[in-house]
Amino acid sequence: MSKLFTPFSYKGLELKNRVVMAPMCQYSVTAKDGKPNDWHFVHYTSRAVGGAGLIIIEMTDVEPDGRITDYDLGLWSDDHIAAFARIIDACHRHGAKVGIQIAHAGRKAEDAEVPVAPSPIRFEGPGYKTPRALSTDEVKQMVEKFRQAARRAVAAGVDVIELHGAHGYLIHQFHSPYTNHRDDEYGQDLARFGHEVIQAVKSEMPASMPLFMRVSAVEYVDGGYDVDHILETGKRYKDAGVDIFHVSSGGEGPAGKRRPGNYPGYQVPFARAFKETLGTPVIAVGMLEHPALAEAVVANGDADLVAIARGLLRDPYWPIHAAQVLQQEPQVPKQYMRAF
Repeated sequence: MSKLFTPFSYKGLELKNRVVMAPMCQYSVTAKDGKPNDWHFVHYTSRAVGGAGLIIIEMTDVEPDGRITDYDLGLWSDDHIAAFARIIDACHRHGAKVGIQIAHAGRKAEDAEVPVAPSPIRFEGPGYKTPRALSTDEVKQMVEKFRQAARRAVAAGVDVIELHGAHGYLIHQFHSPYTNHRDDEYGQDLARFGHEVIQAVKSEMPASMPLFMRVSAVEYVDGGYDVDHILETGKRYKDAGVDIFHVSSGGEGPAGKRRPGNYPGYQVPFARAFKETLGTPVIAVGMLEHPALAEAVVANGDADLVAIARGLLRDPYWPIHAAQVLQQEPQVPKQYMRAF
């Protein structure tokens, strides 16, 4: 029996398999109001038909200027709830559970007239603007925006909420010594903002709903943090209420002497480090689309779940095809059975 295709349960979440569709921004030019539309409906529902156990909807932002671009999704208004609920309901009908990644781009908000960040440090890259440092009161208001976005996500019917604390976005910017040079309480304690966001979001979630958090295990810029820093930060986040960590890396700036791996499974050791140190379930991600590799990650105990990203962009039915490669009986919709 393939380990990848065994069920997974945690609190009230029950997944039919260990395959997670990683959150991936669609930058759909018809979504300028932040609402998911027919593109997103087809995009996500087709992956539910294709057999993913959990689908995590792309980075969805807590305010308009928190988006990477003006073509990203948002949950800053109750007007957004119905459009998300339509997608979630359809995915549920096809046997998938659905999460949503709640975030703020911070200094990486490309289309904001004046981005905001912990400190006025520009992201190194063409087209980025120097951000304005949030005041202490504005940081507290930002925590409330995360809480309200979580309330709306629950109202839309999600099974999971994931906070984006990776890839150089706002939560990551606060817990990184590279980007947080503040002298208030949010600079003296780098984990404080993330801790408060977690607690605020958990206050809106049912007790049976797990909270995921995506983190960057290491930074690749010269002078960036190593895994020991994020493991200590992760302990704080676990204490605040994170149930499952989704372990990635980088995103804070151009790589220096240390560079990310460009080979399948290069981030898996980071996931294992979280699992062993914090004792929480973990999601591994990063070039894991070969079915045998995805199977090995789960079977060897490196991670509890495997997130597939570009592999699921190329093939909406990746789970069905992976099951065939692993000599498992694929779960195929009745309408497609004649092809199998």
